[in-house]
Amino acid sequence: ARNLWITATMLLVFALVIAYADRRATQQKEIRDLTVGDGVKYGLWQALALVPGVSRSGGTIAGGLFMGYTRKTAARYSFLLAIPAVFASGGLQVVKIAGGEGTGETGWGPIIIATVIAFAVGYAVIAWFMKFIETHTFTPFMIYRILLALGLFALLGTGTISA
Repeated sequence: ARNLWITATMLLVFALVIAYADRRATQQKEIRDLTVGDGVKYGLWQALALVPGVSRSGGTIAGGLFMGYTRKTAARYSFLLAIPAVFASGGLQVVKIAGGEGTGETGWGPIIIATVIAFAVGYAVIAWFMKFIETHTFTPFMIYRILLALGLFALLGTGTISA
């Protein structure tokens, strides 16, 4: 399933899914309206990210919009859903590094510094994004996905890269 044709196709298809969800959304529900059933549905939308080209955040945000949540709430819950995955992934890397895998010549100092910088930049981007979507649609992100898909199709079609 790691074929780049699939990735390019899903980048394009999911841009259209997000566009449809963004246009169709009733945007009436807030985080306080979240039910266990909606939480399960969010999880199923998140699982779509197993398909290359479907982003985890794009899937959960689209799912939230389809369920009637506001843009801000759908995005906020999407980022909250990322926390366990990020910590689990980071924890796995720490275990690997502590066991001597993948460290090479890199010590703990650069790893800690890189982690702190990544956290700060990630936090800043999320803060900006949350403010952005209060007054904007997801159109710029859909355009990005479409252009990326078309670029990937062009590179694959001309044989510049292999699938």
